[in-house]
Amino acid sequence: MGYFGPFLMGILDSSFLVLPFGNDLIVFGLVAQRPHGTPWYVLSAACGSTIGAAILATVSRKLGEEGLRKIVGEKRYPKLKGRIGNHSAAAVAVAGFSPPPFPFTTVIAVVSVFDYSIWRILAINFVTRAARFTVLSVLALKFGKQVLRIARSSPFEWGMAVFIAVCLVASGFSIWHWLRKPHIP
Repeated sequence: MGYFGPFLMGILDSSFLVLPFGNDLIVFGLVAQRPHGTPWYVLSAACGSTIGAAILATVSRKLGEEGLRKIVGEKRYPKLKGRIGNHSAAAVAVAGFSPPPFPFTTVIAVVSVFDYSIWRILAINFVTRAARFTVLSVLALKFGKQVLRIARSSPFEWGMAVFIAVCLVASGFSIWHWLRKPHIP
């Protein structure tokens, strides 16, 4: 899919779906195979992630505080509000730069509900994701050929098939979880 692959995966990865390392693997593989396109892969992945975060932030904001309480639970809600509420910019920055299993989706949803500026969320997300994909690209340029050799092995391909199946099931559960909750107007 060329430059469009990281863009599309970025949108999906930063929304409600469960695709851990999906965009990381795509960017890494593309940079390792075609190093001349590195800046475009980084830009494409960061833009896609920012659009996915915008979708997530918009939906989360519509759910509101009551909707968030129902999703995360009454016990977890005060902890999240205390940890993230007063440090929204830092939380978004850490979430944008951190790899899975850091709860990126939860952080974006929480700061959105707490009325942190969507434009700030998106700007911070774009910058930190671009930095993350840049670091990943440097690693791909240095170690990419060796990693691609491993990725072409049969056990790795079977492992990835199982991993993809698990991600599909988890994504289905994630979507079902968000849809089954009563939406607060």
